[in-house]
Amino acid sequence: MIILGIETSCDETALSLVESSGNLEHPKFKVLSTSLFSQTKLHEIHGGVVPMLAKREHQKNLIPLLKNLLEKANFSNPKSETQNSKQIEEIKKILEREQELALLFIEYIPTIEKPNVDAIAVTYGPGLEPALWVGVSFAKALSYIWNIPIIPVNHMEGHIVSPLFTAGTKIEFPALALLISGGHTELVLTEKWGEYKVIGKTRDDAVGEAFDKVARLLGLPYPGGPQISILAEKQRQSGIASTLALPRPMINSNDYDFSFSGLKTSVLYKLKEIGKPSEKNKEEIAREFEDAVTEVLVAKTKQAIEEFGPQSLIIAGGVSANSHIRKSFEKLAEEFPQTKLLIPGKELSTDNAIMIAGAGYINFLLKKESNSLKAEGNLQLG
Repeated sequence: MIILGIETSCDETALSLVESSGNLEHPKFKVLSTSLFSQTKLHEIHGGVVPMLAKREHQKNLIPLLKNLLEKANFSNPKSETQNSKQIEEIKKILEREQELALLFIEYIPTIEKPNVDAIAVTYGPGLEPALWVGVSFAKALSYIWNIPIIPVNHMEGHIVSPLFTAGTKIEFPALALLISGGHTELVLTEKWGEYKVIGKTRDDAVGEAFDKVARLLGLPYPGGPQISILAEKQRQSGIASTLALPRPMINSNDYDFSFSGLKTSVLYKLKEIGKPSEKNKEEIAREFEDAVTEVLVAKTKQAIEEFGPQSLIIAGGVSANSHIRKSFEKLAEEFPQTKLLIPGKELSTDNAIMIAGAGYINFLLKKESNSLKAEGNLQLG
């Protein structure tokens, strides 16, 4: 079957067409087409994502992205029939809270034949609720006009599925997933698809959020994670030993929870002590901060592997694109040859619609469909 994936949980507007087959033991995926618009530059001047700006941009970009997506897959065929006024009124009703999207939808969708798509997978949470609603409403409108089902997808499940898009990858259960992003830091244990137990999570800042906050303290541009990593790597490559020391919060707490707010505060105090930081100071702080975060993530994950003995270890989410974190988990994996390390390619680590389509197919096999879903900003996994 062919699934249209829709992702609008934050500041990435993303669509994909994924051909899916196989069963729950051996799902197979082929990406037919993908389109993505990143809003990073638009939010950069605000130092972070502005929810209503993200919502507006999703409305503006979904139809142009869909047009591009269908054309790349050769799924775009013009329609000769005139518009159905009853359908138009129903679309206006479905998209009543998304006026700009409604206008673009009515201008384009009735002019093309229904493409060869069997179902729509859409992120309905967690994320920024105004942004999520745009994707959910879009899915509902397409479901109505094309008469195909909607499969609701938890964004975090999308990240768990994401390694499957690397050729030859199979997730063996039980599996342990460390999900690290701008909004989440979670350790999730799963015995099988559709059943997830969060065994640990952040008590305050998510790891990506902490990276961004420390980057702001250092005067670095948004998004801060990549900037921190660049400075940290410069310090590593210099070969100069650093005398700077930051805490490793909750590393010995005997549970699987995380806390990164205090680490950020320690950076703040260190900067007050230094005064105006030199470039060398910034590099040292960046490295020590990145090292501290990485050591905590690795230590908690190692503890979970020792307790639960998973056959697969999944590291996913936007922060998994961090090279130092990836290398550190590759090193950890050498200690546990019975546990297969699975990290998606960097292009699938950040928010994307490919993983949403993949998770949609898993949920289709689990018979999870809905045409009456709603956006849930605080949706939990499990």
